[in-house]
Amino acid sequence: MTTPSWKVEGQYYETCSCDFVCPCIVTELTATPSQGSCTFAMGFQISRGTFGDVSLDGLGFLVLGFAPQEMGRGNWSSGVVVDERADADQRDAIVAMATGSAGGPMAALSGMIATFLGVESAPIRFDKEGVTWRVEASHLARFAATPAMGMDPANGEPLQLRNTGHPANTNISLAHAVESQVSAFGLSWNDVSGENSGQFAPFVWSNA
Repeated sequence: MTTPSWKVEGQYYETCSCDFVCPCIVTELTATPSQGSCTFAMGFQISRGTFGDVSLDGLGFLVLGFAPQEMGRGNWSSGVVVDERADADQRDAIVAMATGSAGGPMAALSGMIATFLGVESAPIRFDKEGVTWRVEASHLARFAATPAMGMDPANGEPLQLRNTGHPANTNISLAHAVESQVSAFGLSWNDVSGENSGQFAPFVWSNA
């Protein structure tokens, strides 16, 4: 079956178990993760989007995963949590985009995933309280962070890394994770140390 043309845009949020700043990003996935392995939680809040004739406006999804070594060596395990409001067609579209099977930015990482852990549905909430953002998906995942700011108090923009090649957005804003909890697909992660890395950015994906 031919994959239809699709495009989505919105806001991306992520925390991972590496120390701030995640070494994987600045070394093109060649660094050993801070803890030897890396658990990550990525949230995507779609403001508007279409997959062929299927509207994805207002939906969200998470990509949860684990890399047992340097990320560039592959052997990742990963699963997708889809907004429970999605119907069957919307769910299939989101999974296809999130796994890279429909092309787009995640296709570049699909070869890294040795074990696809499956798909879950859950209510997904994206909240921003002051400068702290939070993503919740029932009991499956909860992660939150606060933007990392520079030394100039007159500059209200967070620190950024540019030209990273990250699939969400090549330019990302840095954040300090304040909470990361994952209990899904056999993955277990619970951290409230405030030392883990986070990032966020707008995202625009398509298969064009």
